[in-house]
Amino acid sequence: MAAGQIGYGVPSSLSAKVTGSFAYLTIRDRMPTILTKAVDTIHRNKNKFFEEHGEAGISAEKQAISLLSKLRNELQTDKPLLELMDGLSDTESWNQYMQRQQRQLGDQELVSWFKSPWLYVECYMYRRIQEAIWLNPPINNFDVFNEGKTQSFFESQQAVMALCTYLGDVQKSMEKLSENQLSEHFNKLLQVSLWGNKCDLSISAGQENSQKASPIDSLPSLQSFILVNDSNMVWLTLNSSRRPEGSGQKTADRVDIVLDNAGFELVTDLVLADFLVSSGLARHIHFHGKCFPWFVSDVTANDFQWTIRQTMAANHKWMSKSGYQWQSYLNEGIWSYHDHPFWTQPHEFCDMAADAPDLYATLQEADLVLFKGDLNYRKLTGDRAWGHTVDFCTALRGFEPAPLCSLRTLKANVQVGLQPGQGEKLSTQDPSWMTNGKYAVIQFHRPKLE
Repeated sequence: MAAGQIGYGVPSSLSAKVTGSFAYLTIRDRMPTILTKAVDTIHRNKNKFFEEHGEAGISAEKQAISLLSKLRNELQTDKPLLELMDGLSDTESWNQYMQRQQRQLGDQELVSWFKSPWLYVECYMYRRIQEAIWLNPPINNFDVFNEGKTQSFFESQQAVMALCTYLGDVQKSMEKLSENQLSEHFNKLLQVSLWGNKCDLSISAGQENSQKASPIDSLPSLQSFILVNDSNMVWLTLNSSRRPEGSGQKTADRVDIVLDNAGFELVTDLVLADFLVSSGLARHIHFHGKCFPWFVSDVTANDFQWTIRQTMAANHKWMSKSGYQWQSYLNEGIWSYHDHPFWTQPHEFCDMAADAPDLYATLQEADLVLFKGDLNYRKLTGDRAWGHTVDFCTALRGFEPAPLCSLRTLKANVQVGLQPGQGEKLSTQDPSWMTNGKYAVIQFHRPKLE
């Protein structure tokens, strides 16, 4: 068996064991920076905590900062990971997962930051941030990442206005659109949702990362950076359900969108979802977000509701109109928001059927599942050292609840489904192609029929 392989040709997980690797640099540099920013944010809100909660707020602030500073020290000195102690509904699952990791390592060494899989320790850090906040009422509902998410939304206002105006124009002429025109608008909005994923605060360690240009106008110049483009397969999956059947049109009943970032990216997802419903491509949209603040900029229920409220309140005709339409979809049950603890756990998605069978069964009811972003791609592929030409299907390792598509800009060094020689050519032209966010994929997989 080749080095770095674990049984049946499945490659080992990426980790920080290799000095200088992207995983190593992330854990050494980027993750401590995120913890430092979290500490700074809590400290800057000290007066707010005092005004709202008195001395109890100040005491909680000090204690949360102490726990996060301790966490940063554990990370930087490669200490063994500790079990969670907060007694939340997912605590036991996390601690069991740590034991699973320990069994894989054997008795020779303990599960630790630089020796264990990068996907696991990065997820674990965000769960420990949540623990540090949760253990310190009355500030236990504080979102340390909220400021960055709201800033990203406000700094992308021009792009949001342009996108809502485009959507409004399309909807005005929806009845007259030919199949080809509808397909063209679909492809544009799918690509806007794809490139919206560039706006990721965890990859920039919380630095400003917003969208200022008109997203539709940017598309032609970005086309050559899409390394795999299965958008036609996505269109066919949706459109095959729209063919006239009997007296009426049969519409794809449900599209699920597994969300990634708040801010501008979420708006691109909402615009795409609006188009799918208003064009008759889908009847219902289920959005899946996170149960608590995660990977700096990921969408929580609070972010989802806040974004729609802000869009409604905008002093811009098409933006405000979009916001009211989105709220109406939610009120009518056409759209719905869901979260599940599995999305904020470290499991690769091929574990879902066994470890979260209720969520897997939910996804099986969808006609199409869109997975947004880099972390979802890492979990889809197990964050393993696959060869670039390995089929997407192979890397999914049996995860196929429904037809699925990954919309992802590359920010981690895992990428499958490329043509022979494509990865080597990219490595020569642009050595950091897998991590610099310049390239993207629209990768589709349809389950084999029973």
